[in-house]
Amino acid sequence: MTGLRESSAAFDVLLQRNFGLYTLGGAISLFGMWAHKLAAAWLAWQLTQSSFWVGAVAFCELIPTLLLTAYAGVIADRYDRRIITLVSQILGMLQAFLLGCLVLSGRLNGPEDIWWLLGLTFFLGVVWAFNTAARLSLVPNLVEQRFMPPAVAINSVMFNLARIIGPAVAGLIMAGWGVGEAFIFNGVTFVGFIVVLLIVRPVRSEESRKGKGGALAQSLEGFSYARNHPGIRPMLLMLIAIALGGKATLELLPEFADHIFQRGTSGLAEMTVAAGVGALIAAVWLAGRGRVEGLTRLVGFAVLAAAIAVIGFAASDWFPLALASIALLGAAGVIGGTGTQTLMQHAVDGGMRGRVMSLYGVVHRGGPAVGALAMGALADLISIRFAVCAGALLCLGTWLWFARRLSATAAAAEAPRPD
Repeated sequence: MTGLRESSAAFDVLLQRNFGLYTLGGAISLFGMWAHKLAAAWLAWQLTQSSFWVGAVAFCELIPTLLLTAYAGVIADRYDRRIITLVSQILGMLQAFLLGCLVLSGRLNGPEDIWWLLGLTFFLGVVWAFNTAARLSLVPNLVEQRFMPPAVAINSVMFNLARIIGPAVAGLIMAGWGVGEAFIFNGVTFVGFIVVLLIVRPVRSEESRKGKGGALAQSLEGFSYARNHPGIRPMLLMLIAIALGGKATLELLPEFADHIFQRGTSGLAEMTVAAGVGALIAAVWLAGRGRVEGLTRLVGFAVLAAAIAVIGFAASDWFPLALASIALLGAAGVIGGTGTQTLMQHAVDGGMRGRVMSLYGVVHRGGPAVGALAMGALADLISIRFAVCAGALLCLGTWLWFARRLSATAAAAEAPRPD
């Protein structure tokens, strides 16, 4: 009965008007984002037949995250996070429509045209650097403090529901029409979320709390705060391991789909959906759990599970086992990623939220890109199987390091906070 009451209370957050509208509009936009992501990866593979260039496309989207998100975090702490999110969504919509038109017009049809895809993807990465810092900081502002853990988890539910629906829709669109139509679909899905962002209003504001000095000094202040926090620092290190060593594998699925399993776009969509199903199950469970107590230990288990999943996926020639392994990796990625985000959102001071959560965004979005680029280059030298197994070893080593620090980390990250 206690579990049922906790689950009911956790999903009560959806009845709060601002968060409910935000979640609905954001979910629709995320469907398009995942369709776009799958279409971009497949377009890169079609143009070049190289996992290096598939990884390079992912890297071009996420390298601006590594370079700009710390500054974007300062902006998110200084200005209206809702407006920053709104502007970034409009720019993302324009990029999707432009890329779709280029494909449909036949402008992208050979290896030499990969640079168009890289350039437009880099532009999107710049936009998402500011979007990530603003959106991660905005969600807690839409709910009361007591609803923050389930709000973060439900945000993850919508993200991972989109991981199932978006690629499935993209697979149908690409099979029935083409890659260009998938990009156009993404552009259309932005519209609803843009309307929602014009309507919603935060229930509490933190943007007026400005630090001392300029943008660089304030971004360094955020880095120093995270580095010295006994709960946040280990969470970031665990997030780095699961991003570089586990989730990077999900960026390299085109080669597995085409060469290892010889299933083309349908196999790519099936593997992406399998990862989404595992992630969605984990996200729904976390949302129903609705509390931070014990979450630190779960993050540790997630990193270990990611290592096991990657090894199982890379070693398998049987497609159903590969799907099961990729589903486990999806679940581990959500528990590790959402768990660390929830703990960091819980532990951070409100005036530092934008800057600290921008560090989360750097690792969460940039880590898989760096890992995918490294694994893609290694795959072209040896094999894709051995390349992804190197990431599993990183996860295992980090899990062993974290196990010795579990109690101290949990005490710092899970400490009660006032409303």
